[in-house]
Amino acid sequence: MISIEHVSKWYGTFQVLSDCTTQVAKGEVVVVCGPSGSGKSTLIKTVNGLESFQEGEIVVDGQSLRDARTNLSKLRSKVGMVFQHFELFPHLSIMENLTLAQLKVLGRSKDEAFDKGLALLDRVGLKAQADKFPAQLSGGQQQRVAIARALSMDPVAMLFDEPTSALDPEMINEVLDVMVELAQEGMTMMCVTHEMGFAKKVAHRVIFMDRGAIVEDDRKEAFFENPKSDRAKEFLAKILH
Repeated sequence: MISIEHVSKWYGTFQVLSDCTTQVAKGEVVVVCGPSGSGKSTLIKTVNGLESFQEGEIVVDGQSLRDARTNLSKLRSKVGMVFQHFELFPHLSIMENLTLAQLKVLGRSKDEAFDKGLALLDRVGLKAQADKFPAQLSGGQQQRVAIARALSMDPVAMLFDEPTSALDPEMINEVLDVMVELAQEGMTMMCVTHEMGFAKKVAHRVIFMDRGAIVEDDRKEAFFENPKSDRAKEFLAKILH
């Protein structure tokens, strides 16, 4: 579903990604972890063209991001993205947040978009909040709305960029529960997170990054039980402790 081959990226003279290669198969859940500034968020944002890259190749669902003929807007509509800070439209109601892109991008009718939005709000436990505005919801509720909004576009894959890092500790599980359910249903997922409990529960593979490079890319059991690099061992010792 997602193929990343020898991708490198620079901001001016600073190299933020260095020769990154990995693949995510259909239905696979891959967790990307590593210290702050290791390039995790940048890598995941290159997958749907939110960040450009100077070297290498990324192919998503058969479409190359380097191909000038690829419609990036159309591609982004097929790859759901959930950000750290929700990115909901504050002046629109929750239901309007869920239906806007369905109407404008997918061309659905108002009734079809509304029914889809309501079903997804029900799925994330927020059907009763449909007429409220984002500011009236807690952080955990807003993030669940953001997930529902991404799902309303019927994505072929979901990207998560530290979806729980801006939340109060007691709100984290309500978001992770939705993500676990998605993973168990077979959604292709690439998730930047420090939530190692989530990784242990649903990830098929773990990618560990440091200084812009993929240091380890292994099955979760192998990564947690026997990390190969000293840097990963040091990271796990801190974060698991």
